[in-house]
Amino acid sequence: MCVVWRGGAESGLEKPRVAAFAHKTLREGHYEAEFKLPASFGPVGAVLVENEHHKEIFIREIKLVTGGDTSTAVTFDCNSWVHSKFDNPNKRIFFTLKSYLPSDTPKGLEELRKKDLQALRGDGSGERRLFERVYDYDVYNDLGDPDKHPTHQRPILGGSKRFPYPRRCRTGRPRTKSDPQTEKRDGRHHYVPRDEQFSEVKQLTFGATTLRSGLHALLPAIRPLLQNRKELRFPHFPSIDGLYSDGIPLPAQTGFDAIRSVVPRVVKLVGETTDHVLRFEVPEMIERDRFSWFKDEEFARQTIAGLNPVCIQLLREFPIRSKLDEEVYGPAESAITKEILEKQMNGAMTVEQAVAAKRLFILDYHDVFLPYVHKVRELPDTTLYGSRTVFFLTDLGTLMPLAIELTRPKSPTKPQWKRVFTHGPDATDAWLWKLAKAHVLTHDTGYHQLVSHWLRTHCCVEPYIIAANRQLSRLHPVYRLLHPHFRYTMEINALAREALINADGIIEESFWPGKYAVELSSVAYGATWQFDTEALPNDLVKRGLAVRRDGDGDGELELTIKDYPYAHDGLMIWNSIKQWVTDYVGVYYKSDEAVAGDTELKAFWDEVRNVGHGDKKDEPWWPVLNTRDSLVETLTTIMWVTSGHHSAVNFGQYHYGGYFPNRPTTIRKNMPVEEGRDEEMRKFLSQPETTLLDMMPTQMQAIRIMTTLDILSSHSPDEEYMGEFAEPSWLVEPMVKAAFEKFSGRMKEIEGFIDECNNNPENKNRFGAGIVPYELLKPFSKPGVTGRGIPYSISI
Repeated sequence: MCVVWRGGAESGLEKPRVAAFAHKTLREGHYEAEFKLPASFGPVGAVLVENEHHKEIFIREIKLVTGGDTSTAVTFDCNSWVHSKFDNPNKRIFFTLKSYLPSDTPKGLEELRKKDLQALRGDGSGERRLFERVYDYDVYNDLGDPDKHPTHQRPILGGSKRFPYPRRCRTGRPRTKSDPQTEKRDGRHHYVPRDEQFSEVKQLTFGATTLRSGLHALLPAIRPLLQNRKELRFPHFPSIDGLYSDGIPLPAQTGFDAIRSVVPRVVKLVGETTDHVLRFEVPEMIERDRFSWFKDEEFARQTIAGLNPVCIQLLREFPIRSKLDEEVYGPAESAITKEILEKQMNGAMTVEQAVAAKRLFILDYHDVFLPYVHKVRELPDTTLYGSRTVFFLTDLGTLMPLAIELTRPKSPTKPQWKRVFTHGPDATDAWLWKLAKAHVLTHDTGYHQLVSHWLRTHCCVEPYIIAANRQLSRLHPVYRLLHPHFRYTMEINALAREALINADGIIEESFWPGKYAVELSSVAYGATWQFDTEALPNDLVKRGLAVRRDGDGDGELELTIKDYPYAHDGLMIWNSIKQWVTDYVGVYYKSDEAVAGDTELKAFWDEVRNVGHGDKKDEPWWPVLNTRDSLVETLTTIMWVTSGHHSAVNFGQYHYGGYFPNRPTTIRKNMPVEEGRDEEMRKFLSQPETTLLDMMPTQMQAIRIMTTLDILSSHSPDEEYMGEFAEPSWLVEPMVKAAFEKFSGRMKEIEGFIDECNNNPENKNRFGAGIVPYELLKPFSKPGVTGRGIPYSISI
């Protein structure tokens, strides 16, 4: 291995390079090289490494020790794979830990700074090889597989008005024979830049904590069992409970040791025997109260303290009207009338008074889903409605569901059908209400997975990662601030495209949208996504869940629902991040002019807007990075999405979805009161519980999704929690180090504040008999499925 030192980091003038060969030492994994540097060489600003092996090597760090005194060693933090010179003759460049804005770069490093960025951008051609570190953009044209079967054709997302979408990392794979626009899926590997791939620790524990290993190891082993149960529904609720107690005996076969290492919480030995069962851990909400999923108060509570607390909105106008074309979908006005709501409020106030007092809220999946109702109903064994659910804020600060409206749009052969369901005083209405709740829950579950989770975090963050690596040097302080927030995201996204959101993947097989799943997230992106409202305070104001006390854009927030656990805890995290970013930006940017004059920063943000999110480049809400305040707000937004937002919608998936009746991923039957369903209505009146079970996912669907959620909810042993781990470049700058230590201290304090809130009897939405405490935004966690912990990045 050849190592080249480049001087001139402080003097400004480039010094002649000094080279030497590094040789293996007796210490495993260590190489040493000896250099003679002239006294005038000055501080070392960069190291160039040439790997003369035929295989890549991983370099954790390089230390420059002078005169054998290790206490004064200069450390270059690498943590990177170095390609073989036989694959690429260009040397790898590693920079000093000291950060520089472009205008402050020492002359001796300017050429290397530009050269390194050029290498990372590539030339946009050819198929990428696994050892490369090239970041480039492409549309989502790799979800379908038409060469496998025509039914696996999927639309290209991104680059069109019909299907706008963020961009992904370009791989350059060849196109399919059936469709020259679709990228070929070879099933063997997927390219992501080499440094974006999982660490060795992550790979070793991958089976227990991430998607690909879990599904690839477990599902083939249980496939014979699942095939036999494909159309078999659960005969009664005790059979669902049996998944967590007795389990399902697995057929005798080899490979169980490997499978148990993949999902140890799921596949278990029976006593001292060699028999194995598929047995799931009891989700926390069921462990605390096995009937909680059936209760109206828990149904309402989870809209603000559950897995998808980002969709509920204040009801600002009444009557409720659709914005869709009446000629296509039928009458726009909702069937939820003033009389229905006032009756459900027991005459406590009029609808007008409740709207004015901000006491009515809505979960609205009407307009976003109605255009897909007839399409989804053509798919086998699934159905769909547009839905609206209205809630009332009680004097105790809890939500009470008042009414659910289910709508089927008109078609060439049938008129629009809609009906409002309430928890009525008789048995029939009470059971119809339960069935309607199941439909709403499956709507919320689908929207959560496809939009709140996949689109708003994984998908929309990838362009930030690509642009940062292409336009911000490793020397740039903003790159170094964002770097831990991007760890592993491109790899997990690539894995999702391989096994989760692809044609016939886990999402399509288990969730109600089927083949329309990711297409639906494209529709949501075009209709709802705005960068500025990804900031938590702006999102809360937009949904009517908060107001600014002084009326301006920076005022302190007052929550509309005082005990809104996601918002309360989230704002503590948001404010802590923002203070950290403010302190950090202040170290490197001494004026607004310094921000406006930063060429790399401008190139980064221009590329995010015009390329990465190019389908929305002309929107007026994009921030302009020309002041320190605008930079702080933008960076805080990105860092919040990768950390707090993602944690809130991801790490509770098994807690809340592991008992699938609480969050069914699909509903297979229409409401029995829909016209022309007389036989179904007779069955419903005779055995309403059977009707509910008939609607629920099959045993095959349930087992698949429960296994997936167990994997997706887990923390890796090498997880890096926000505020716990510091980047080496932060620690070498005393002011940044001090700011990080304050940030770390605040995160530890937030842990205690959240515990206090969860133990306060006045907080009815997070304290009470059988209630799961809201811990999804507690900053730290141990490994495994814990329902808490905020990693820096989207790593699962």
